[in-house]
Amino acid sequence: MKPYYVDDSVTLYHGDWCESIADDFTADLILTDPPYGETSLAWDRWPDGWPALAARHANAMWCWGSMRMFLDRRDEFTDWTFSQDLVWEKHNGSNLAADRFSRVHETATFWYQGPWSEIHHETPTTADATPRTVRKKARPAQWIGATGPNVYVSQDGGPRLMRSVLYAPSMHGNAINETEKPTSFLEHLITYGCPPGGTVVDFFAGSASTGEACKLTGRKAVLFEKREQQCYEAAKRLARMPIDFGASA
Repeated sequence: MKPYYVDDSVTLYHGDWCESIADDFTADLILTDPPYGETSLAWDRWPDGWPALAARHANAMWCWGSMRMFLDRRDEFTDWTFSQDLVWEKHNGSNLAADRFSRVHETATFWYQGPWSEIHHETPTTADATPRTVRKKARPAQWIGATGPNVYVSQDGGPRLMRSVLYAPSMHGNAINETEKPTSFLEHLITYGCPPGGTVVDFFAGSASTGEACKLTGRKAVLFEKREQQCYEAAKRLARMPIDFGASA
């Protein structure tokens, strides 16, 4: 299949990834934002069975979704082992009903296959300017099982473990895709799950935020998008970006 757009860092294909991807294609990480299937919009249709098909192409995956989506589709993730979830806190809500709390968050979940020790995962840290020593206390047996002191220690101002709830403004007013995610958030997911110089694949690329984040972090990206208008706008976006050849990795 001929790429719709290609540069030294990103390759973008126009088409359904299930029909286009090579059987022997492998990546270090899947990072994707599938249609949740929660609205009547024409593009918002869950592709049945895609998590099982995706499992052939990588052993680690960040998948965006809502609580409703993951509960409704839980049986489709049986090829994967759940690891953790991150919450994107955004500044505006995306309510589908007027009689519920305003939903100002979305969730990214990390999944893997095989032994955890074989999965690339870079400890997520952030600088803390306050001088301190931080240690997790040992817990008694009645608290989710006995645990010893944490081996991760922050001294004299950091680094410290990054929190699982991260704030980033939404792309409202500037988005190419209806559900576009901020590049600043995606960079954290990529640096955690993909080694420097590795390859990330996005099966539902939309605006190519994954491709942009890969360029900024010195990774390669392979993107698939079904809607040609999205591909056109994504290609323009990617062409304007500089390429990071590993300086930030």
